[in-house]
Amino acid sequence: MAMSLRFGFKTAINGCRRGVSSQTQFFTPCMGAVRNMSSGSEESRIYDYLIVEKRGKNDCVGLIQLNRPKALNALCSPLMTELAEALDSFESDENVGAIVITGSSKAFAAGADIVEMAPKTFPAIFTEKFLADWTKVCDTQKPVIAAVNGYALGGGCELAMMCDIIYAGETAKFGQPEIKLGTIPGAGGTQRLTLAVGKSKAMELALTGDFMDASEALSRGLVSKVVENEKLVDEAIAVGEKISSYSKPIVAMCKEAVNKSYEMTLSEGLSFERRLFHGSFATNDRRIGMEAFVNNEKPKFTDS
Repeated sequence: MAMSLRFGFKTAINGCRRGVSSQTQFFTPCMGAVRNMSSGSEESRIYDYLIVEKRGKNDCVGLIQLNRPKALNALCSPLMTELAEALDSFESDENVGAIVITGSSKAFAAGADIVEMAPKTFPAIFTEKFLADWTKVCDTQKPVIAAVNGYALGGGCELAMMCDIIYAGETAKFGQPEIKLGTIPGAGGTQRLTLAVGKSKAMELALTGDFMDASEALSRGLVSKVVENEKLVDEAIAVGEKISSYSKPIVAMCKEAVNKSYEMTLSEGLSFERRLFHGSFATNDRRIGMEAFVNNEKPKFTDS
């Protein structure tokens, strides 16, 4: 959840260099998007709020670009529905081994759509389980990489943190400024951010609404790498391509083991990891990988 940036506001457009005034209110309705056809999709799925294509060697990386430029990619419900559909499509594509989510040079996503949320009431959001479907990103079995340029605020920051790896452009800014709107994060901002950067820094960001730049995000462990803005997406695709070269079931097992470390005690996590390690011996790819190593050859995984 959080603020969406008002189209045409000069400070927002140039904010990656100069910062955004703490008094600025950002609102843009979720409508009027350009329709885009997914490149390489078997069904030629048409999206209103996304640009979807395949990249990398043999089209092994799915690329999803959030595409609400006038709203700086504010996350409205139709956009999130489309995002879930695109993720499902890549999840079922046997050729795709990793997925990259990115935005524009100005914003990964500047927050949730406040115009959409403003009139809602407690009974309505409670009964419709508002934001519950946002978990599709973290429920995706294949690795998801966030390539963050510009603003990742509120829901945008939460969306990035749902991904497995975050790469940031040099001008990226992260924050949970919901406090300025009289509410709190609702899609993981108080939970995942605390796990990533620690209680004190998470408290500071959530209670002040201040932003954190890319270099600080790297030093605090929120992101894995900071890349020149113009090279960011290519760098994310390159790591996705590398991941895609490995056994897909083994990659999925490894991802699950790492994610469980956030939810289990150390002893539970070690036991879970060991069981998955044992389970890898039931796969052909474990045999192929070890035999190739012994014979000083490159493994040719079969995803079985």
